[in-house]
Amino acid sequence: MEQSRIRNFSIIAHIDHGKSTLADRFLELTNTVAARDMKQQVLDSMDIERERGITIKLQSVRMSYQDYELNLIDTPGHVDFNYEVSRSLAAVEGAILVVDATQGIQAQTLANLYLALEQDLMIIPVLNKIDLPAADVPAVTAEIVSLLGCQASDVIVLSAKTGNNVEAALQAVIKNVPPPRGDINQPTQAMIFDSNFDDYKGVITYVRVINGNIAKGDKIKFIGTQAQSEVLEIGYFAPQLKITDHLGVGEIGYLITGVKEIALTRVGDTITQQKNPGVALPGYKKIQSMVYAGIYCQEGHDYPKLRAAIEKLKLNDSALDYQAENSPALGFGFRCGFLGLLHLEVFQERLRREFNLELVITVPAVAYRVTFTNGEVEVLNNPQDFGDMTRIKKIEEPILRADIIVPQTYLGNIMQLLQDRRAEYINTEYLDAKRVILHYSLPLSAILTDFYGQLKSQSSGYASLNYIFDKYQEVRVVKLDILIAEEKVDSLSMMIYEDDAYNIGRRTVAKLKDILPRQQWVVKIQAAIGGKIIAAEKLSALRKDVTAKLYGGDVTRKRKLLDKQKKGKKKMAGLGKIKIPSEAYLAILKKDD
Repeated sequence: MEQSRIRNFSIIAHIDHGKSTLADRFLELTNTVAARDMKQQVLDSMDIERERGITIKLQSVRMSYQDYELNLIDTPGHVDFNYEVSRSLAAVEGAILVVDATQGIQAQTLANLYLALEQDLMIIPVLNKIDLPAADVPAVTAEIVSLLGCQASDVIVLSAKTGNNVEAALQAVIKNVPPPRGDINQPTQAMIFDSNFDDYKGVITYVRVINGNIAKGDKIKFIGTQAQSEVLEIGYFAPQLKITDHLGVGEIGYLITGVKEIALTRVGDTITQQKNPGVALPGYKKIQSMVYAGIYCQEGHDYPKLRAAIEKLKLNDSALDYQAENSPALGFGFRCGFLGLLHLEVFQERLRREFNLELVITVPAVAYRVTFTNGEVEVLNNPQDFGDMTRIKKIEEPILRADIIVPQTYLGNIMQLLQDRRAEYINTEYLDAKRVILHYSLPLSAILTDFYGQLKSQSSGYASLNYIFDKYQEVRVVKLDILIAEEKVDSLSMMIYEDDAYNIGRRTVAKLKDILPRQQWVVKIQAAIGGKIIAAEKLSALRKDVTAKLYGGDVTRKRKLLDKQKKGKKKMAGLGKIKIPSEAYLAILKKDD
């Protein structure tokens, strides 16, 4: 396709504002997907995306419309997947900003808009869901005009669900988004913005060609890893893989090469020709994990299968960070870093569904910056790594800068919630007469324990949240150990605030008492700091009526059977092992109602 007739764009928005539905209408309008193959959320290919109604992975598709080649990248909306958004925006020249006419501008609307402005993209404002009775078109249009500094006439008003005025959005892309820059005569440079693993084809590399071109049979090189290979198959997304003979300047597509090792095709790397190679492109900034958890197999012999599964998901999820670790109680596993709890939840679910693995997930923790008495500084994310606390001079925790958009009616509730979570107030901005943006500084650990659910509860579902890492700040924390049947359970250990230790210890043992299955013997559940027990509960034993078969006769016969049962229970208490259900780890994260 002639370079001047190519348009590359993304759709960005807050969660559930209609990105995927608008993409569906584009596919229908351009006849990219046949009517018989059309379904809701065409570009959301994972089952978990369809069930939850959210986009998790960016998806690319090429559409032909009025002799133009339109390359669309559909992006996620949740804060945990904003790295997917930033990578998508680096591969395009424009972005459609979708805003729900019933909800107005939300936290992720702002966050994704700022990401797009950082890339200097052309922004096309779209007001969606105008077919709903609660839609307030004039008010939300005014919000968009105020935010972007555009004219009210620039805002495209449509309904992605009914298809009303959707064509105007495509026309705006053709008219306003600039064609890709680049020179066909320059050495080849293609940026890897995503990748996937196919059991039959191997590694599938998603690229955007910046300069030059790539054709089937070309001898190529990955500049970052220095791996060399040959292009065995080349094509684009329609949205299924469609083979072509080459990709030119500005085009988005995929490559299948002879590279067998997953680690050699890194997201952000540059592909060039072995003959007349180009220089490396800037790539993407390294993502910083926010939440860490241990991932172990319930059955130890599944460890090789778990390792292979994580390597494949890492290829498809470049925000994932992992390293091998060994626990005396759980065996071999991995310490994995995530962008948030939803990211962890989705990763866990994908391991179960796609690779049929039964897992044990430890209590999620944050990464603390620890200064030891000998002057060494380390970032530790596993409570087991802290060891002897007397060697530690100071501990610093990660602090977030959070933006919360909420109706003024719920302002008091949300401010109280934030105060309870040790947040520090920065300032308040008014979006309009009814809605405000609260700016707060709060610890990352505060959002691990059911914060998002509490935020929605206290605002009747109207509040929206966005956050970014801000700094490290000194804090007084202690390591809380959980003992079950007088054995320390490493996977339940956690770092907590010193002044909260007693309350959290009491709450944790009480929850475990409700969740753990009863045994044939009495089980002690204890919370300890160092060698001091601060809270304890007892899980009563199951009791079989061993005297049921007796009738009449001497009482000594009954006593003999009861004594025998008692000795058996005592023996089991010393030998028995307790399997901790996965619900126990999740329950600890939830605060009491």
